[in-house]
Amino acid sequence: MRLGVLDVGSNTVHLLVVDAQRGGHPTPTHSTKTALRLAEHVRDGRLEDEGADALVTAVADARKQALELGCEDLLAFATSAVRDASNSSVVLERVQDEAGVDLQVLSGPDEAALTFLAVRRWLGWSAGHLLVLDIGGGSLEMAVGRDEAPVHAISVPLGAGRLTRDWFTADPPQRREVKALGEYAHEVLASPATTLLGEGPPDRAVVTSKTFRSLARLTGAAPRSAGPRVRRTLTATGLRQVVAFISRMSSSDLAELEGVSASRSHQLVAGAVVAHEAMTALGLDQVEVCPWALREGIILGRLDQLQPGGGMLSVGGPLATGRPTLHEAR
Repeated sequence: MRLGVLDVGSNTVHLLVVDAQRGGHPTPTHSTKTALRLAEHVRDGRLEDEGADALVTAVADARKQALELGCEDLLAFATSAVRDASNSSVVLERVQDEAGVDLQVLSGPDEAALTFLAVRRWLGWSAGHLLVLDIGGGSLEMAVGRDEAPVHAISVPLGAGRLTRDWFTADPPQRREVKALGEYAHEVLASPATTLLGEGPPDRAVVTSKTFRSLARLTGAAPRSAGPRVRRTLTATGLRQVVAFISRMSSSDLAELEGVSASRSHQLVAGAVVAHEAMTALGLDQVEVCPWALREGIILGRLDQLQPGGGMLSVGGPLATGRPTLHEAR
């Protein structure tokens, strides 16, 4: 079947269309991104009308594209930007009424669990005791386990965009601000790190997300053009060097570096600080970069749901049951 996955994140609204079947490899056929920076439209905990308007328009456009591309279903989900907004229920109603899309909000642990599922399927059982980290715009997701469902799935408010807004007042940030952010991240990660390492060190430590991919590229990992199956790694030593280098650069200069997108360059320093503190807290000298992440986890969870008695993988229960298909919702 042809599936559309609509990812409403803190920075972008991303439509990914794939051809997929149970037991098969999801094959991407189309990808469109719209930079909304929703998190920057949140004031006093509320998503402002301007941001909500832009969201409704972007979702309606994505739904139209999905129909034109022959998608049988559109799996639309939102993460921290919508999740944390005090008026999220009102915004979701607008999206449903005006764009015709049932936009579901993932909890942080569900986000971590579905990302873990995607990484597990990509690497297979040979990965053994697996640890997965994913830095988003609003939160950092972490999960660990030996099966397809993690033993622990944790989300903390250490997203690169959130921290850039809350901790930095200049571009490039002041040295004292970078130091203070590192100390804060260290404090936040202390308890989760103890939990994640409770059953011993992982056999494989894996990272996903644009932030980690950009950091790996800056330390010499293969470019995107080399394809998804090329092994890419990020070392703690290389990351320390990158943090020292990029923390002195403006976002416009960072955007000129290969592997750094202009839409995310402003938050790369905060993301690098979090990545460094996370690897330090977890005692990781090196991590691998996985090309699959949350969107692929959503797809795999949906395919699993189509099996008799199947349900979407979730820490807190099924994420979606009995939902109408894209065409039924028209």
